[in-house]
Amino acid sequence: MAKLTKEEFVNALKEMTILEVKELVDAMKEEFGVDPSAVAVAAAPAAGAADAGTDDAAKTVVLKNAGGTKMQVIKLLKEITGLGLVEAKGLADNGGNVKENVPAKEAEEIKAQLEAAGAEVELV
Repeated sequence: MAKLTKEEFVNALKEMTILEVKELVDAMKEEFGVDPSAVAVAAAPAAGAADAGTDDAAKTVVLKNAGGTKMQVIKLLKEITGLGLVEAKGLADNGGNVKENVPAKEAEEIKAQLEAAGAEVELV
């Protein structure tokens, strides 16, 4: 198999969906025994920044509190991010960035979905 250059690898990541990137990260964890999440997270904003150029500004959706209906929020986080159950629960428990560098309109939609499920969310 031919070795990919760094540029080819990054370009391939830009073409992947969040779910495909997560599956790649899981496969790398299994194959090499390390968590390459930092690499995948660093590549995702670069891809989002290229798409966000047409909107007013890119936004980051931040979960502040999952609220009283945590199970609904966890299910929604899984759907929005493509995370597994454990990762989505960790995000619901601890808060943090749900999605980074997304177009303002998409960020508002995600915020509305999470707030409808009872979560406290902010856009930065």
